[in-house]
Amino acid sequence: MQSTIHPTAIIGESAILGEGVSVGPYTVIEDDVEIGNGTSIWPHVHIASGARIGSDCRIHSGAVLATAPQDLKFSGEKTWLYVGDRTVVRECVTLNRGTRASGKTVIGSDNLFMAYSHVGHDCVIGNHVVVANSVPFGGHCVVGDYVVVGGLTGVHQFVRIGRFSMVGGLSRCIVDVPPFVMAAGHEFFRYEGLNTIGLKRRGFTSEKITLIKNAYRIIFQSGLLLANALEKVKSELPPEPEIIEILDFFVSGSHGRKFIRPFSH
Repeated sequence: MQSTIHPTAIIGESAILGEGVSVGPYTVIEDDVEIGNGTSIWPHVHIASGARIGSDCRIHSGAVLATAPQDLKFSGEKTWLYVGDRTVVRECVTLNRGTRASGKTVIGSDNLFMAYSHVGHDCVIGNHVVVANSVPFGGHCVVGDYVVVGGLTGVHQFVRIGRFSMVGGLSRCIVDVPPFVMAAGHEFFRYEGLNTIGLKRRGFTSEKITLIKNAYRIIFQSGLLLANALEKVKSELPPEPEIIEILDFFVSGSHGRKFIRPFSH
């Protein structure tokens, strides 16, 4: 495959472009950038030093990748942005590189970032994640595989969102969201049940879904303190991988971030 580079594009001398890469008009790719085979880059894209882009990605007009973190503690240290294969970055998306805290921002494969979304410094985003329009992730967020985040939702720094969860649009995501659930709300960001449709689409059996539902019934509806509810889940439910994942998520919380809770009238 032969690369196609528009004559108005500016490519740094040390940038490495794989086979079959296409670069549109007026795009700027700085030095110390690596782009995998078959990736397409639309016009007016800026890819800064430290970007490591996978194969077969689609980066649309106005996107800005690997520029400096929006963090007052950043002092110009060398850091990176990693983007996996087959990820789609739509118009005017911004993906910042890391700070000295971790040295890198990491984004997996097969993701879709819709227009005007933003991933802040030191975030770790999994695979098969769908981020709708105008969703900003603050720094240090951790997002599991197959997560969906609805449009215009703000995700606070250090928030974690577990695998297969869905966060509704126009939400204020300021607490951790455990795996397999739905969450939404602006004034009251809350647990809204299992992401049942999403789990079925990903091949979860009825038995697995019932088991997960029973775990969250204990955690959110038993009236027990969280620590006691987790002990009850551990003692009463079989140690299936999904149950272990739920328990581990709650046990591994950090940075003082609280967990989502059901809204009580």
